[in-house]
Amino acid sequence: MTQLDPTTPVERPTQRSQAKADRRAALLDAAAGLFAERGFNGVSIEDLGAAAGVSGPAVYRHFASKQAVLEALLVGVSERLLAGGQEVSENAPGAESALLALIGFHIDFALGEPDTIRVQDRDLDALPDAPRRQVRRLQRRYVEVWMRVLGALHPGLADDELRVRVQGTFGLLNSTPHTARIGGAPVAAAQVRPVLERMAWAALTSD
Repeated sequence: MTQLDPTTPVERPTQRSQAKADRRAALLDAAAGLFAERGFNGVSIEDLGAAAGVSGPAVYRHFASKQAVLEALLVGVSERLLAGGQEVSENAPGAESALLALIGFHIDFALGEPDTIRVQDRDLDALPDAPRRQVRRLQRRYVEVWMRVLGALHPGLADDELRVRVQGTFGLLNSTPHTARIGGAPVAAAQVRPVLERMAWAALTSD
């Protein structure tokens, strides 16, 4: 592996490139909120631009189409979940701590990005075939990260049961945007988190 020279200056983003990246991130954030509220088909390019503080045509400087925005949103979150899951599981000292870390990692996602979960649930089929298959592949690999950790903790479980336990736990945690509400108002994350942690651990490890 090539070693980097510590004396070599690291190339930093220019002000212009950083501004472009920030605008793209703002558009994706706006898209998550609007798609979650109205559905993919209920949002126009002009709506996306207005929510991010730009004109509709300016959106095309960052994305070729509204479908490209949805693709960036859903492929991007699937990539982040896989990379994050791999990182937390590999850095844990043992199977039990790795599973706890994965649970915490996914709860962070569920509590922090409820709009993205809603869009994933409702609008994945609005993607063209290729990016939809890519999302599914990334999701399967994320499930497999959990299965490997859970299998190390419970080596007697068959793969089919490991998969059911993991996917059932995702169903539990990903329902948070819909269920963690009282009288229509969101419940504070500090109240929800310990409940989710206990329930996820029980779902994964019960005899």
